[in-house]
Amino acid sequence: MVRSVVLREFDQGMAALIQDYMAEKGIKFLLKCEPRKIVKRADGKYVVTYVDNSNGTSQEAVYDTVLCATGRRPQTDVLNLESAGIVYDKASGKIDAVNEATNVPHIFAVGDVLLNKPELTPVAIHAGKLLARRMYGGSKQNMDYDNVATTIFTPLEYGCVGLSEEKAIQRFGEDKIEVYHAFYKPTEWFIPQRDPKHCYVKVIAQRESPQKVLGLHFVGWNAGEVIQGFAAAVKCGMTMEHLQNTVGIHPTLAEELTRIWITKRSGLDPKPQSCTNQML
Repeated sequence: MVRSVVLREFDQGMAALIQDYMAEKGIKFLLKCEPRKIVKRADGKYVVTYVDNSNGTSQEAVYDTVLCATGRRPQTDVLNLESAGIVYDKASGKIDAVNEATNVPHIFAVGDVLLNKPELTPVAIHAGKLLARRMYGGSKQNMDYDNVATTIFTPLEYGCVGLSEEKAIQRFGEDKIEVYHAFYKPTEWFIPQRDPKHCYVKVIAQRESPQKVLGLHFVGWNAGEVIQGFAAAVKCGMTMEHLQNTVGIHPTLAEELTRIWITKRSGLDPKPQSCTNQML
């Protein structure tokens, strides 16, 4: 049951591939629906009453298990922060802290409580370490919250770093970016002859030379392992020339990102023609 769209904070083209893959495996998605009541029956099953926001109707369904993935909210509203003079956003409960410093000089905030920062455990850990080093180790290094890589561990994984296509268009304009993309067939799928229509890579770059990479997206097996190394490259300002001049390791999944050359703007078919499909 999805209130709006699947993975709304991520690239929607990639999210659609994940949703389609899971749907083909038998997972039913109830889109634009919100639960209103959950009642446990005598037989242990659950009756869920929900509203379908696409037509405003109320419906019921019976399930064996109900898992509530409601996200998280900081408990700042019970900490009486006002008495300490700390300013925070009442709607979200989050604190707008520059370099983890609140508006009160000796009070700091780290992790998911920060406004407009990634809600990821490794981010909080790294930010906390850097803050401690600045406070007690003489360091001047601040946390860089841009280009933080992450992975969605769905049955077919989705890893990414940088901007989604939607956010890149919003920030730079559609005419100022180039979107490279390709479908690929994992080596592991050749013998069982599985359909690779959901295995897809996308690289978003500035259109103007040297085409700095703005976002890199990968759907496929071990996406987290693939993205981790490329995340360091994106952090260092990787360009499309860097990426396309990198010799891939064959046969690996990661090499698909080194031979990506078809752009959406070109209108060419991004589907793989062979295991050596690349620009000549």
